[in-house]
Amino acid sequence: MNLRKPIFLKRCFLLLSGMILLTACGRDDSASLSEQLDYMIRNKRLFDEKKEERIDIFRRMLHVTSLTPEQEYALNDSLSEVFYKYRLDSAIRYGERNLELARRIGDRNRSASAAIRLARFYSSRGACIEARQLLDSVRRELPRSFLEPYYQTYIFFYDCYEVFSGSSRPANNRKIYRDSLRRHLGIPASNSETREQTEQRLLERLGQIPPGTPEYAKTTNSLGDHYRAHGDDWLAKKYYTLSAIADIQNATKENSAILSLAKLYFDHKDYSRAYKYTQSAIEDALCSNMQFRIVRMTELSSIIIASHQDKEAKTKVKLQHYLILISVLSVVLILLFVYAYQQVRKLSRVRKELSGTNAELARLNIELSEINEQLSDTNTVKVQYIARFFDLCSMYIDKMDNYRKSLKKLAQERKPDELYRRLKSTSMLEDEQEELFRNFDEIFLNLYPTFIEDFNALLVETERITPKSGDLLNKELRIYALIRLGITDSIKIASFLRCSLSTVYNYRTKMRNRAAVSREDFEKTVMKIGSIHRNDS
Repeated sequence: MNLRKPIFLKRCFLLLSGMILLTACGRDDSASLSEQLDYMIRNKRLFDEKKEERIDIFRRMLHVTSLTPEQEYALNDSLSEVFYKYRLDSAIRYGERNLELARRIGDRNRSASAAIRLARFYSSRGACIEARQLLDSVRRELPRSFLEPYYQTYIFFYDCYEVFSGSSRPANNRKIYRDSLRRHLGIPASNSETREQTEQRLLERLGQIPPGTPEYAKTTNSLGDHYRAHGDDWLAKKYYTLSAIADIQNATKENSAILSLAKLYFDHKDYSRAYKYTQSAIEDALCSNMQFRIVRMTELSSIIIASHQDKEAKTKVKLQHYLILISVLSVVLILLFVYAYQQVRKLSRVRKELSGTNAELARLNIELSEINEQLSDTNTVKVQYIARFFDLCSMYIDKMDNYRKSLKKLAQERKPDELYRRLKSTSMLEDEQEELFRNFDEIFLNLYPTFIEDFNALLVETERITPKSGDLLNKELRIYALIRLGITDSIKIASFLRCSLSTVYNYRTKMRNRAAVSREDFEKTVMKIGSIHRNDS
């Protein structure tokens, strides 16, 4: 019994030593991956240059003069795929060209594919109205083979819409399309897969994918999410790092792994790395102009940056205390005084760098706020005037239909004199013209509510215009309202207002003669009305 006890203790010691050694190796592996990621971030431009070389190859092929529409479509398709998650604006440009080509050659499958892909691009940029219009336009005649990407794009659309609108209402619609996708793929509605099964499935898929590819980045990111959800932060950190490295190798600017990694380091109070990776994610998002990613990371990045700055401030305070202590002991310890002097110079450089970084971050935050405000204003105006446009079109269709029915009734009742009198009468045309002018006045004054006051301010005080009671604008004001909208051709103005060309020339000459500003610059100044107030506000 006494002989067995030392043997048992020896085995326990060896087992414990092995576990400690494995843990140390795991930590070394994690540290090595972090250093590799830091190196990749510092040298991102090298991978961007490689991607640009690949893009140049496609562009040179695109400039071949003998290309058929189908060949140009294939090249544009490749270019839009390469540019997506790298330069979103370029991806949209090639995607729009492909949609135009597909419609021109009458290929339904290519039209559906181009529309679905372009809808995803629009969703990423925040053009949710255009994205939804594209998806709805291909819904009726969509081949079954396109249902999977169609449902996936609609799910992504509602993800983006929820981020841009700040509302949780799109979640129900997103669930509807996710259920449709499951039914199409034959996947059960309830996910009964265990944690071990999910892990095994993802690891098996990872083993079949070459490292450094976009699919490798996607799978390692999914593994990181899986381990993060189950509380294994060490493995989550490892796979997020692998995913971020692969994204940089592929010059992928729209990536979530590095932002997830920043949040993980932030939760573990490693604010320096969290700040570094957040900065890299912000640079990539701004470079790709991926509005969806910019809006999503705004809140998290501000928290991480604030925490990093707070840590730096605390570090400064501690260093200042150390400097005071070193100053007290400087009489006895001359060597320590030299060391303290070097530290002060180092701190001064750090302060300058931090000051420049903070100024740049403040500028970026202002730009992000302006972009968000512009997106919100643009979407609101679009919704209002699209609804107004359809309402007017519907109203005019109803009026034309009623007029047709009345003429039909007169023809059926064999009343040619009354029918001829109706056709000869211009009262309906005059009424509709008045209605058109009234709608134009209302819409224009909604866009430029201070137009009359601003226009009168450009005239001599005794020559200012006041519309009649009950009128919003008179003929002179309508002429210059059209000029404010960019319609400067007198022929077009006369056609719109249904008056003679000489009348328009006379009114324009009369207004210039009554101007309180330079006659040559009068109409240019009119075209700036409204923009001044927007800038001031």
